[in-house]
Amino acid sequence: MSGDRYDVVVAGGGPAGSIAAFALVRGGHRVLLADAGTGPAKVGECLVSVAALLLEDLGIHDQILGSGHLPSYGTLSSWGGPDLRTVDSLHDPYGHGWHLDRALFDHRLRAAAQAVGAELAEHTAVRAPLRAPEGWHIQLRGPTSVRAVRTTWLVDATGRTAALAIRLGARRLTNDRLLATHLTLGPASGVPDTRSLVEAAPDGWWYSTLVPSRHRMVVFFTDADLPGAQPGTAATFHRRALRTVHVSARAHGHELLADSAPQRAPAYGARLDRLYGEGWIAVGDAAAAFDPLSSQGILIALVTGLNAARALIARMRGDMTALDSYEHRVHAAYAEYRRNHQFIHRQETRWNNHPFWSRRFTDPTPPHAWSRSG
Repeated sequence: MSGDRYDVVVAGGGPAGSIAAFALVRGGHRVLLADAGTGPAKVGECLVSVAALLLEDLGIHDQILGSGHLPSYGTLSSWGGPDLRTVDSLHDPYGHGWHLDRALFDHRLRAAAQAVGAELAEHTAVRAPLRAPEGWHIQLRGPTSVRAVRTTWLVDATGRTAALAIRLGARRLTNDRLLATHLTLGPASGVPDTRSLVEAAPDGWWYSTLVPSRHRMVVFFTDADLPGAQPGTAATFHRRALRTVHVSARAHGHELLADSAPQRAPAYGARLDRLYGEGWIAVGDAAAAFDPLSSQGILIALVTGLNAARALIARMRGDMTALDSYEHRVHAAYAEYRRNHQFIHRQETRWNNHPFWSRRFTDPTPPHAWSRSG
């Protein structure tokens, strides 16, 4: 099998994959970044303020965040009691966060990687990895063609599916079955509140935020096996949102769009049992995915992408401990997330007899392991 030769092929053009490609090229390596571009567009996501430091250190802050995103000046929460509490960005040493135009954010990160020298293959998936003594033989499958290439290392940045890592023998460990049901409402009239809102409910919790288009995203989180996970129609989901105490006040100013429909997406925390193997390493949600309540998802994607790239660079220079150190740091961060996750959920005691909350109020169960081939 012949084909072009790369030091690293990165599978996945989201934040983790793009930052990994960017850093690897900066480290002197020939890199191909393959972005499959599949799946529904991600909307309603926020970037925490501290992420600006990382982008600034890499010299791409203004390129990525200079325009097109909506500032986020704080968070309101009704958690542990009926009243709203405020966390204001005025007290954040790093300033405000951002409501992201996620498609624009990801596009700019890929462009930044391409600008420093990464080869970008859009609408292209990495398939059929075959291990050989000199590295990997893989296929790049685009819309109209299949291309054979060779690489020394594979970076799995395929998101929660961890498609390459699981194919190569890793196992996904999960602790719950959290599912997000979300609906986009029409643009705001007047001057909208740009703060995000979290509201605990008997069988889960609600989240509402503006997106840069001034539309409002309304999301309900519950476990996949509970009745509230059934989305129903846009009208029924909208009515459920309007029966809340606090989300309703924000949803009232946004019309239900004629062609809207509630969408569902996995939102559980998960990690791989191992983050690297012979010739591969996992980053972003493929390595460790955090429950959205943490608000750390994109930051963790950027950090793991950057740290994995640095570990690979060190490994290719002969440091045999670099990948172990990367894996240890990610697993330690995930363990800390799990401790914080349990602590935060234990602050809400109003519905301890309801399944959603009782599951989170007891000691955490051992993670469930599953694997997938293909």
